[in-house]
Amino acid sequence: LLSYGLTLKAVAWLTGLDKMTVKSIHKSLLLSKFTTDGKTLIKPERQAKYLAIDEFKLHDGHKYATTIIDWENGYILYLAHGKKKAVVFEFMDHVGDEWMSNAKAVACDMNSDFEEAFKERYPKLDIIYDRFHIIKNFNDKVVSEIRKDEQRRLAEEGSPEAAKLLKNSRYILMSKRSTLVQKDEDARKGKLVSTAGEIFNTPEIKAHGGNEVWYDELLEENKLFFTIDLVKDLLDQAYNSHDEVEMCVRLEEIID
Repeated sequence: LLSYGLTLKAVAWLTGLDKMTVKSIHKSLLLSKFTTDGKTLIKPERQAKYLAIDEFKLHDGHKYATTIIDWENGYILYLAHGKKKAVVFEFMDHVGDEWMSNAKAVACDMNSDFEEAFKERYPKLDIIYDRFHIIKNFNDKVVSEIRKDEQRRLAEEGSPEAAKLLKNSRYILMSKRSTLVQKDEDARKGKLVSTAGEIFNTPEIKAHGGNEVWYDELLEENKLFFTIDLVKDLLDQAYNSHDEVEMCVRLEEIID
């Protein structure tokens, strides 16, 4: 049941077992399948040419874990606590030099620890910044910061209405137009974003419209946002390209 994507809670409800009992059984099955003695991980059977690595927060929000996958099939190759160089070194020791020497590239975010660790041992390995993190980095470091600077500038220059237009506009400016169009369509259909809750007396929330109109108003009112929109679009086109020459042209257009 768990292999079909059901949660521990769902399996416990279907089987009549306690959730912790289901978790214990699942853990035992995983240990028997992926370790040799309940502790030592079995090495990957398939040689992966392209790897991907990323960290994620654990349930308490203050600790992290790192996962390394085979980029071509999505299989998890390694999973460990932490998000530092040590995790990468442990993985490389686990798979061995021969296995790593046949890997061609690794996709990661801009976590310098990951990149430095791979390059330290295997300098010929190509490091790829994946599209998601490139766009996220642009949104966080450029779009978000410029929005705050512009809102502050307009307020200081005595343009409260223009500054007010930028309030809560972070999501609007970071989104693609196609996303905003879909949000407006959801609003027209009355799509629910959140159902009402009786325990905490939370109201029903429906998708709200006017997203694309607000987006156009922001671009029209501020030439800087219009420029950012062009750069964001070119960046998206570049990373959606499957042709190296086309990608280079798009990136050069951004620089120009």
